[in-house]
Amino acid sequence: MSHKLEGKVIVLTGGASGIGLQTAHLLYSRGAILSIADNAEEGLKNAVSSIKAAYPSSTGKITSAVVDVRDRAAVENWINSFVKENGKLDGAANIAGVALPGIGTQALEDIPDEDWDFVMGVNVRGVVNCMRAQIPHMKTLNDGAIGGSIVNTSSIAGVTAGAYNAAYAASKHAVVGLTRACAKEKAPQGIRCNAIAPGAIDTPMGQRGLEIMKMDGKVYEKSIPMGRFGVPEEVAEHFAWLLCDGSSYMTGTIQVFDGGIVC
Repeated sequence: MSHKLEGKVIVLTGGASGIGLQTAHLLYSRGAILSIADNAEEGLKNAVSSIKAAYPSSTGKITSAVVDVRDRAAVENWINSFVKENGKLDGAANIAGVALPGIGTQALEDIPDEDWDFVMGVNVRGVVNCMRAQIPHMKTLNDGAIGGSIVNTSSIAGVTAGAYNAAYAASKHAVVGLTRACAKEKAPQGIRCNAIAPGAIDTPMGQRGLEIMKMDGKVYEKSIPMGRFGVPEEVAEHFAWLLCDGSSYMTGTIQVFDGGIVC
């Protein structure tokens, strides 16, 4: 069974930074035909430039699109245009996500409606919008084949819960349910759907969370059974695995990636 990604046509959200950026690096380096989306225009430009410069001999291709995943029409236009250009869609990495400025410090009853709606809009509706645009292309490939791999992004907050984290936890639990429901529904059509649930990963969003909660990263590391933060490159490897044919019998799984925090 092949672990290769060369020639695979893949879309990815959240590609301007963190886990999304490193996953884009890895997929491109392995020859994928890739389109990355984010709402940060400057970050996207820098991402594409850095990725191309890092792998001058790659057989991959990369394009980008400024997209707010909350906007269903914008998501559909991006994915439809990319598929029209490349003739098929093999995989999707739905990574875009946000957390509240008050994560880890704000009581449930104090969360403003606009903050709740923002988190749910990106983390839940954004994933739904992406999947609704991706699935039809995996069902009707131009060569008559069917199938594809969708990898969503949950969190350890989506398989457990913590105080003062209600909006983020609820949104990531929703991704788990969405992923499992899709896996059951689309398995007969050869479409796989899995999710990765990262824990403490050294990303800009993770560092902001520590700052908001006034936590010392070195102290927090000691609470992780493996004694360290994960890095985006490690998570990217797992996205690549779930997108390749080597994981062809895996669907409906939630892959906890946390150094042992919730085991």
